Amino acid sequence: MYDHYGGAGINHWFNSDTIYRAILNLVILTASQGKNGGGWAHYVGQEKCRPIEGWSSIAFAKDWQGPPRLQNATSFFYFASDQWKYEEMGNDSLKSPTSKKIRYQHPADYNALAARLGWLPSYPQFNQNSLKLAEEAKKLGKTTKEEIIQHTVEKLKSNELSFAIEDPDAEENFPRSLFVWRSNLISSSAKGQEYFMKHLLGTHDGLLSKQNDEEKPEEIKWRQEEIEGKLDLLVALDFRMTATPHVCRYSLACCNMV
Repeated sequence: MYDHYGGAGINHWFNSDTIYRAILNLVILTASQGKNGGGWAHYVGQEKCRPIEGWSSIAFAKDWQGPPRLQNATSFFYFASDQWKYEEMGNDSLKSPTSKKIRYQHPADYNALAARLGWLPSYPQFNQNSLKLAEEAKKLGKTTKEEIIQHTVEKLKSNELSFAIEDPDAEENFPRSLFVWRSNLISSSAKGQEYFMKHLLGTHDGLLSKQNDEEKPEEIKWRQEEIEGKLDLLVALDFRMTATPHVCRYSLACCNMV
């Protein structure tokens, strides 16, 4: 049962989460959820403020701490799938006609600059695990939040620590696990599907492009080797039976990885 009103209708209202639960109760009671041709999945998919607010309060422990600094998915996948190494469009084509000069030609440089200046949340954040970084600071007698932050700043200034975005292909900076929540990432939402298959999953890809060795970024380390398969684990949480789990399982099984 695909409800055309579930997204554009129900989700526009304050009590949308309660209505959602009522519909889900019906399909659970009839044992039709999770079966081909049965179950319920809203078609339009417009999650509005009320259900997102309720979910995010629990997911991000907002009753314990301030709002989380979330990274935009476009920047994350641009680096995780190595699409930045295939870039052919310089920033000259994007600049304002009134601008005489821009600092960088490669778009990846501005991502690195924004992460370094704290404008753009970027994860993994450093080339060292943040939890271990905090433990290291505590062993040195730095216990308060301000002292731990200062310890991190000092390591950055001395080049003992660096931002992960400045070297995306270093093994310690790989995104090792990926949880896909209600998104058909592979074969649908992924922009540049072949790059995802090759560099993120390390499986059959059909990629035709070659890395652009002539137009490299200035702020990011270029590693000549082509990394295939950064992820160790991909989990798809979805009740719609989308293509992501099926494509991943088929492609990885062909590579003897499942």
